[in-house]
Amino acid sequence: MRDRESTKPVASTSAAVADYLRRHPDFLQDHPDLLDILTPPAQRRGDGVVDMQRYMVQRLQGELGQLKTQQAEIIAASRANLATQNRIHAAVVSMLGATTLEHLIEIITTDFAIHLEVDVVALAFEALDRVAPNSSARFLKLLPKGRIDRMMAGARDILLMADTPGEDELFGGMASLVRSQALVRLNLRREAPFGLIAFGARAPDRFHTGQGTEMLSFLGRTVELTLRGWLDR
Repeated sequence: MRDRESTKPVASTSAAVADYLRRHPDFLQDHPDLLDILTPPAQRRGDGVVDMQRYMVQRLQGELGQLKTQQAEIIAASRANLATQNRIHAAVVSMLGATTLEHLIEIITTDFAIHLEVDVVALAFEALDRVAPNSSARFLKLLPKGRIDRMMAGARDILLMADTPGEDELFGGMASLVRSQALVRLNLRREAPFGLIAFGARAPDRFHTGQGTEMLSFLGRTVELTLRGWLDR
């Protein structure tokens, strides 16, 4: 059986819609998205007279669309920030389970890659007497004095690099996979040589200069304090 409504003339349907809106004057308040697609009526004021009201409504419709886009971008950024925080917190918690200094270094250079969803994590020092070069920590690197300053382009504490090949000195055999990286300086003690924690990813835009560095800074300071506590034992 055919729907009777589908057989009604268009004029009759339009009249019904108009009658419904008259009886529900707050309809657009409950359905503001319709303002984006409704065409405002043109007012005829005679030849040579511009209908500014229509232009104003169209401009407001455009502004509403921009606000919705901005809102969606803010929500997406907030969700991404929350996900990053959760990954950083998981990495910090994993360090608390270390039973030895070597175990801690292993957690940083292996477990961190999983928690932070990167491809490789390296830990480097210009000198560290307590840990031998052949330590069981896979990505612990010993660097010549002054090398970290050169890598960090001077006195920077955090350096983000997009679409950049990985450093062999840091990532070893994994360097060929790295296309973007984040370097975070570590200061264990005032008199101690500098350290560095490096995160490498195969995605060329995983790290870039437009990113915020607050969470990376927090993670770096946490790694710094945890390593310092083990070295002071």
